[in-house]
Amino acid sequence: MQLLQVLSDVLAEIDPKQLVDIREEMPEQTAKRMLSLLGILKYKPSGNATDMSTFRQGLVIGSKPVIYPVLHWLLQRTNELKKRAYLARFLIKLEVPSEFLQDETVADTNKQYEELMEAFKTLHKEYEQLKTSGFSTAEIRKDISAMEEEKDQLIKRVEHLKKRVETAQNHQWMLKIARQLRVEKEKEEYLAQQKQEQKNQLFHAVQRLQRVENQLKSMRQAAADAKPESLMKRLEEEIKFNLYMVTEKFPKELENKKKELHFLQKVVSEPAMGHSDLLELESKINEINTEINQLIEKKMMRNEPIEGKLSLYRQQASIISRKKEAKAEELQETKEKLASLEREASVKRNQTREFDGTEVLKGDEFKRYVNKLRSKSTDFKKKHQIIAELNAEFGLLQRTEELLKQRHENIQQQLQTIEEKKGISGYSYTQEELERVSALKSEVDEMKGRTLDDMSEMVKKLYSLVSEKKSALASVIKELRQLRQKCQELTQECDEKKSQYDSCAAGLESNRSKLEQEVRRLREECLQEESRYHYTNCMIKNLEVQLHRATEEMKAYISSDQQEKRKAIREQYTKNTAEQENLGKRRNLTLFPRLECSGTILAHSAFQYRWDFTMLARLVSNS
Repeated sequence: MQLLQVLSDVLAEIDPKQLVDIREEMPEQTAKRMLSLLGILKYKPSGNATDMSTFRQGLVIGSKPVIYPVLHWLLQRTNELKKRAYLARFLIKLEVPSEFLQDETVADTNKQYEELMEAFKTLHKEYEQLKTSGFSTAEIRKDISAMEEEKDQLIKRVEHLKKRVETAQNHQWMLKIARQLRVEKEKEEYLAQQKQEQKNQLFHAVQRLQRVENQLKSMRQAAADAKPESLMKRLEEEIKFNLYMVTEKFPKELENKKKELHFLQKVVSEPAMGHSDLLELESKINEINTEINQLIEKKMMRNEPIEGKLSLYRQQASIISRKKEAKAEELQETKEKLASLEREASVKRNQTREFDGTEVLKGDEFKRYVNKLRSKSTDFKKKHQIIAELNAEFGLLQRTEELLKQRHENIQQQLQTIEEKKGISGYSYTQEELERVSALKSEVDEMKGRTLDDMSEMVKKLYSLVSEKKSALASVIKELRQLRQKCQELTQECDEKKSQYDSCAAGLESNRSKLEQEVRRLREECLQEESRYHYTNCMIKNLEVQLHRATEEMKAYISSDQQEKRKAIREQYTKNTAEQENLGKRRNLTLFPRLECSGTILAHSAFQYRWDFTMLARLVSNS
């Protein structure tokens, strides 16, 4: 019983509808409920039909060998089974008998039910895709909050700009011009987009025209070279190929696609399968394939020789049909490749035309181009030979230059030795330096003259620019002066208003502080009076209670009824004292001190009682 309850609780964790106390349920109902849910969850117990009956019996009686594997299977894949149970609630189709479907209302409701089921499938798929896509509600909320913040910032910016613009003169006219400018810019963007689209259309039209021209050229060449017999033969081949494609290949492919679509729809209509279910299906498929192969081998072993010959013919026919299909596919692929290559060639031609402005050469033009290249190559060889001769001459001249430099250095050394001998060392060096300095000075003087001329021209240009800018800025300067005067007046007015505001604010602030102090004082007084009021109310109630007790005591004391007198406090106290006195008299003399003490206590209580009674009498008389 406990095992069955545990199994029921686990099933309730997967499907909340299964939350049932099995003590309040019949065993047959429990077994039926669990078996139906396990069937929905696709639990498959090991064994054949007899084992299934034992499984049902074990589930009814709650045997451990039956329930433990079920619990193990359920607890291994709880999340997956929860999802499957959730989907089963909406995807398990209710079987309606065909005779009920003859009714129009039942048929319409059944159709709506199926449509809603399909809509649920699509919505669940979209939900799963959104879960796996990475989008979350938190991110969307963040984006929405960021967009709202941006919107608030834009509104504030627009208001700020409005305030800034409203102070300017002719702001309405300026806004109108800005609006017109925005509209014109949008029109310009739209026209540019239309222009780009028309360019693209023109490009595609040119490509189409080139393609058609190429087809026309190829057809003309084929018509010029071909004969009627060859054309008829080619047309017959094309017709045969197209007939084969239409009558044999395409119907087979269409049938295969329909079968695939049917299987896929069947798979989609079923609940989601886990990895273990897929492994089980794969193992079943492998077993069925092995059985099929064994049956084929047995059939081939049993066949007679006539059937063997027929099988040979069938094999040959199937091989031929396969070859035919393969060749047809190859032909189709080659046609597609040819079309794609033609498209690429046209694109390349257009690219070369756009890049160089020339078309791709063909036939005689290409031959002429080759001849031109040959002539240019001969010219190139001649020029290359001339360059080689010039390089050789350059090498000779470079060598002569080096020799002359060495000779110049030797002559300079000899000249220095002669100058040292004559006592005028450094004369040649100083003369060279003087010549170099004079040459540099002449160059600097020329540069100075040029720079002075340039500076004078620049000054003239600057003067002319300054005069132009002055004349252009005269009206602006006038407006600026007026605006400055207005600004000064407005600042003075603003300062006056500010001082008035400050004085008024100071007075109001002082009045506010005084009023706040007065309010605080009055609140404190109110609280004190309220507490005093509550205290007096409490005292009055206490006095009323005491008065009521006193009146009751007087009534009891004055009344002639003995029972009422017994209820009075005085009678009770006197009775207690009498009892205590009697008890004291009966005790031994050894207990005399204790009796004396009790007597004093009783005397004190009697005295207190008399005082209370007198006080009550006074209160009654006063009232």
